[in-house]
Amino acid sequence: MPVLLLALPWEEWRHAERYEGRSGVEIAVIIPVYNERATIAEVIRRVQEQPMEKEIVVVDDGSTDGTRELLRETSWPPNVRVYYHPKNRGKGASIRTGIAAVTKEITIIQDADLEYNPSDFALVLRPLVDGVADVVYGSRFLGIHRSFMLHHYIGNKLLTLLTNVLYNNILTDMETGYKAFRTPILKGIPLRCDRFDFEPEVTAKVLKRGYRIYEVPIYYAGRDYSEGKKITWRDAFAALWALVRFRFTD
Repeated sequence: MPVLLLALPWEEWRHAERYEGRSGVEIAVIIPVYNERATIAEVIRRVQEQPMEKEIVVVDDGSTDGTRELLRETSWPPNVRVYYHPKNRGKGASIRTGIAAVTKEITIIQDADLEYNPSDFALVLRPLVDGVADVVYGSRFLGIHRSFMLHHYIGNKLLTLLTNVLYNNILTDMETGYKAFRTPILKGIPLRCDRFDFEPEVTAKVLKRGYRIYEVPIYYAGRDYSEGKKITWRDAFAALWALVRFRFTD
Protein backbone atom coordinates (compact mmCIF):
# COMPACT_ATOMS: atom_id res chain seq x y z
CA MET A 1 0.00 0.00 0.00
CA PRO A 2 1.49 3.39 -0.93
CA VAL A 3 2.52 5.72 1.85
CA LEU A 4 0.11 8.59 2.50
CA LEU A 5 1.49 12.11 2.85
CA LEU A 6 -0.46 14.59 4.94
CA ALA A 7 -1.60 17.30 2.56
CA LEU A 8 -1.73 20.26 4.93
CA PRO A 9 0.89 22.98 4.29
CA TRP A 10 3.68 23.09 6.88
CA GLU A 11 2.48 26.11 8.86
CA GLU A 12 -1.15 25.01 8.78
CA TRP A 13 -0.17 21.54 9.94
CA ARG A 14 1.96 22.80 12.81
CA HIS A 15 -0.86 25.06 14.01
CA ALA A 16 -3.61 22.47 13.59
CA GLU A 17 -5.31 20.98 16.65
CA ARG A 18 -2.62 19.21 18.64
CA TYR A 19 -2.88 15.96 20.54
CA GLU A 20 -3.88 16.57 24.15
CA GLY A 21 -4.23 13.06 25.51
CA ARG A 22 -7.70 12.54 24.03
CA SER A 23 -9.16 9.06 23.76
CA GLY A 24 -7.10 8.06 26.80
CA VAL A 25 -4.26 6.80 24.59
CA GLU A 26 -1.03 5.90 26.33
CA ILE A 27 2.34 5.76 24.63
CA ALA A 28 5.66 4.01 25.09
CA VAL A 29 8.87 5.80 24.17
CA ILE A 30 11.95 3.71 23.37
CA ILE A 31 15.22 5.64 23.71
CA PRO A 32 18.27 3.70 22.45
CA VAL A 33 21.41 5.36 23.74
CA TYR A 34 25.13 4.91 23.13
CA ASN A 35 27.67 7.43 24.42
CA GLU A 36 25.28 10.35 24.84
CA ARG A 37 26.12 11.49 28.37
CA ALA A 38 25.77 15.16 27.38
CA THR A 39 22.19 14.84 26.11
CA ILE A 40 20.40 11.80 27.55
CA ALA A 41 19.07 13.49 30.70
CA GLU A 42 17.73 16.42 28.65
CA VAL A 43 16.06 14.07 26.18
CA ILE A 44 14.30 12.21 29.00
CA ARG A 45 13.25 15.53 30.55
CA ARG A 46 11.75 16.73 27.25
CA VAL A 47 9.94 13.42 26.75
CA GLN A 48 8.50 13.68 30.26
CA GLU A 49 7.19 17.17 29.47
CA GLN A 50 4.90 15.93 26.69
CA PRO A 51 1.22 16.02 27.74
CA MET A 52 0.26 12.36 27.46
CA GLU A 53 0.49 9.26 29.63
CA LYS A 54 3.69 7.44 28.84
CA GLU A 55 6.24 4.83 29.78
CA ILE A 56 9.86 5.54 28.88
CA VAL A 57 12.18 2.64 28.11
CA VAL A 58 15.86 3.62 27.90
CA VAL A 59 18.30 1.04 26.54
CA ASP A 60 21.98 1.76 27.11
CA ASP A 61 23.97 -0.06 24.44
CA GLY A 62 27.28 -0.54 26.24
CA SER A 63 28.19 3.15 26.60
CA THR A 64 31.77 3.94 27.61
CA ASP A 65 31.60 7.73 28.08
CA GLY A 66 29.86 7.83 31.46
CA THR A 67 26.30 7.52 30.14
CA ARG A 68 25.76 4.24 32.00
CA GLU A 69 26.98 5.72 35.26
CA LEU A 70 24.73 8.76 34.84
CA LEU A 71 21.71 6.54 34.16
CA ARG A 72 22.46 4.33 37.18
CA GLU A 73 23.13 7.21 39.55
CA THR A 74 20.04 9.25 38.64
CA SER A 75 16.78 8.69 40.51
CA TRP A 76 14.26 8.38 37.68
CA PRO A 77 10.47 8.62 38.05
CA PRO A 78 8.56 5.30 38.15
CA ASN A 79 7.59 5.52 34.48
CA VAL A 80 11.25 5.44 33.39
CA ARG A 81 12.90 2.01 33.07
CA VAL A 82 16.52 1.58 32.06
CA TYR A 83 18.03 -1.55 30.49
CA TYR A 84 21.73 -2.17 29.96
CA HIS A 85 23.49 -4.15 27.24
CA PRO A 86 26.80 -5.54 28.56
CA LYS A 87 28.51 -4.55 25.30
CA ASN A 88 27.74 -2.43 22.26
CA ARG A 89 25.39 -4.29 19.90
CA GLY A 90 23.87 -1.49 17.81
CA LYS A 91 20.74 0.63 17.51
CA GLY A 92 18.60 -2.17 16.10
CA ALA A 93 19.49 -4.50 18.97
CA SER A 94 18.66 -1.74 21.46
CA ILE A 95 15.29 -1.12 19.85
CA ARG A 96 14.47 -4.85 19.97
CA THR A 97 15.24 -4.83 23.70
CA GLY A 98 12.88 -1.87 24.05
CA ILE A 99 10.13 -3.50 21.98
CA ALA A 100 10.15 -6.53 24.26
CA ALA A 101 9.69 -4.25 27.28
CA VAL A 102 6.96 -1.83 26.16
CA THR A 103 3.32 -2.31 27.16
CA LYS A 104 1.41 0.71 25.80
CA GLU A 105 -0.75 0.83 22.66
CA ILE A 106 1.51 3.17 20.65
CA THR A 107 5.32 3.13 20.56
CA ILE A 108 7.56 6.02 19.49
CA ILE A 109 11.29 5.65 18.87
CA GLN A 110 13.20 8.66 20.17
CA ASP A 111 16.94 9.11 19.57
CA ALA A 112 19.05 10.24 22.52
CA ASP A 113 21.01 13.00 20.79
CA LEU A 114 18.50 15.89 20.48
CA GLU A 115 18.48 15.76 16.67
CA TYR A 116 14.76 15.02 17.03
CA ASN A 117 12.67 17.11 19.42
CA PRO A 118 10.00 15.40 21.58
CA SER A 119 7.83 18.50 21.13
CA ASP A 120 6.88 16.90 17.80
CA PHE A 121 5.20 13.94 19.53
CA ALA A 122 1.81 15.59 18.99
CA LEU A 123 2.37 15.77 15.24
CA VAL A 124 3.63 12.21 14.98
CA LEU A 125 0.80 10.81 17.11
CA ARG A 126 -2.08 12.57 15.42
CA PRO A 127 -2.65 10.19 12.46
CA LEU A 128 -2.49 7.21 14.85
CA VAL A 129 -4.92 8.75 17.33
CA ASP A 130 -7.25 9.74 14.49
CA GLY A 131 -7.28 6.12 13.33
CA VAL A 132 -6.03 6.78 9.80
CA ALA A 133 -2.53 5.31 10.15
CA ASP A 134 -0.82 2.23 11.54
CA VAL A 135 2.69 3.69 11.31
CA VAL A 136 3.87 7.32 11.17
CA TYR A 137 7.24 8.61 9.97
CA GLY A 138 8.47 12.06 10.92
CA SER A 139 10.00 13.39 7.71
CA ARG A 140 12.99 15.71 7.97
CA PHE A 141 12.50 16.82 4.38
CA LEU A 142 8.90 17.98 4.81
CA GLY A 143 9.65 20.12 7.86
CA ILE A 144 12.08 22.75 9.09
CA HIS A 145 15.61 21.44 9.46
CA ARG A 146 19.21 22.42 9.94
CA SER A 147 21.32 22.24 6.78
CA PHE A 148 22.38 18.65 6.03
CA MET A 149 25.86 17.40 5.28
CA LEU A 150 25.81 16.90 1.50
CA HIS A 151 26.84 13.25 1.48
CA HIS A 152 24.24 12.41 4.12
CA TYR A 153 21.55 14.20 2.10
CA ILE A 154 22.49 12.36 -1.07
CA GLY A 155 22.70 9.03 0.75
CA ASN A 156 19.29 9.52 2.37
CA LYS A 157 17.68 10.48 -0.93
CA LEU A 158 19.18 7.53 -2.80
CA LEU A 159 18.12 5.03 -0.13
CA THR A 160 14.61 6.49 -0.04
CA LEU A 161 14.39 6.35 -3.84
CA LEU A 162 15.45 2.70 -3.80
CA THR A 163 12.82 2.00 -1.15
CA ASN A 164 10.13 3.58 -3.31
CA VAL A 165 11.23 1.65 -6.41
CA LEU A 166 11.44 -1.71 -4.64
CA TYR A 167 8.25 -1.33 -2.59
CA ASN A 168 6.12 0.89 -4.86
CA ASN A 169 5.76 3.83 -2.48
CA ILE A 170 6.36 7.58 -2.23
CA LEU A 171 8.20 8.02 1.05
CA THR A 172 10.31 11.16 1.40
CA ASP A 173 12.49 10.03 4.35
CA MET A 174 12.91 6.29 4.89
CA GLU A 175 15.95 6.79 7.14
CA THR A 176 14.23 9.08 9.65
CA GLY A 177 14.87 8.22 13.28
CA TYR A 178 11.38 9.39 14.26
CA LYS A 179 8.99 6.50 13.77
CA ALA A 180 5.76 5.68 15.64
CA PHE A 181 3.85 2.39 15.49
CA ARG A 182 0.78 0.73 16.85
CA THR A 183 2.63 -1.48 19.32
CA PRO A 184 1.08 -4.84 18.28
CA ILE A 185 2.38 -4.21 14.75
CA LEU A 186 5.90 -3.53 16.00
CA LYS A 187 5.85 -6.58 18.26
CA GLY A 188 4.51 -8.75 15.46
CA ILE A 189 7.25 -8.02 12.92
CA PRO A 190 10.35 -10.25 13.07
CA LEU A 191 13.29 -7.84 13.35
CA ARG A 192 16.87 -9.09 13.07
CA CYS A 193 19.19 -6.20 12.14
CA ASP A 194 21.43 -5.03 14.97
CA ARG A 195 22.69 -1.68 13.76
CA PHE A 196 21.44 1.31 11.75
CA ASP A 197 20.02 -1.09 9.15
CA PHE A 198 17.04 -1.35 11.49
CA GLU A 199 15.50 1.58 9.58
CA PRO A 200 15.35 -0.09 6.14
CA GLU A 201 14.44 -3.45 7.70
CA VAL A 202 11.41 -2.20 9.59
CA THR A 203 10.34 -0.06 6.63
CA ALA A 204 10.58 -2.99 4.22
CA LYS A 205 8.59 -5.27 6.49
CA VAL A 206 5.91 -2.69 7.27
CA LEU A 207 5.41 -1.99 3.56
CA LYS A 208 5.37 -5.66 2.57
CA ARG A 209 2.59 -6.27 5.11
CA GLY A 210 0.47 -3.47 3.70
CA TYR A 211 0.23 -1.31 6.83
CA ARG A 212 -0.91 2.29 6.42
CA ILE A 213 2.03 4.69 6.69
CA TYR A 214 1.68 8.46 7.03
CA GLU A 215 4.50 10.98 6.91
CA VAL A 216 4.34 14.22 8.89
CA PRO A 217 6.75 17.21 8.93
CA ILE A 218 9.09 17.52 11.90
CA TYR A 219 11.90 19.76 13.09
CA TYR A 220 15.38 18.30 12.68
CA ALA A 221 18.62 19.59 14.18
CA GLY A 222 21.18 17.31 12.56
CA ARG A 223 24.66 16.98 14.04
CA ASP A 224 27.99 16.61 12.29
CA TYR A 225 30.73 14.20 13.32
CA SER A 226 32.46 16.73 15.56
CA GLU A 227 29.20 16.97 17.52
CA GLY A 228 28.90 13.22 17.95
CA LYS A 229 27.10 11.89 14.87
CA LYS A 230 27.78 8.15 14.51
CA ILE A 231 26.29 6.90 11.24
CA THR A 232 28.87 6.47 8.43
CA TRP A 233 29.06 5.48 4.77
CA ARG A 234 29.43 1.84 5.82
CA ASP A 235 25.94 2.00 7.27
CA ALA A 236 24.63 3.21 3.90
CA PHE A 237 25.88 0.02 2.24
CA ALA A 238 24.30 -2.09 5.00
CA ALA A 239 21.02 -0.22 4.49
CA LEU A 240 21.15 -0.78 0.72
CA TRP A 241 21.70 -4.52 1.22
CA ALA A 242 18.86 -4.68 3.76
CA LEU A 243 16.42 -3.04 1.33
CA VAL A 244 17.26 -5.53 -1.41
CA ARG A 245 17.36 -8.62 0.76
CA PHE A 246 14.12 -7.95 2.65
CA ARG A 247 12.30 -7.36 -0.61
CA PHE A 248 12.60 -11.11 -1.23
CA THR A 249 13.02 -12.56 2.29
CA ASP A 250 11.63 -11.90 5.74
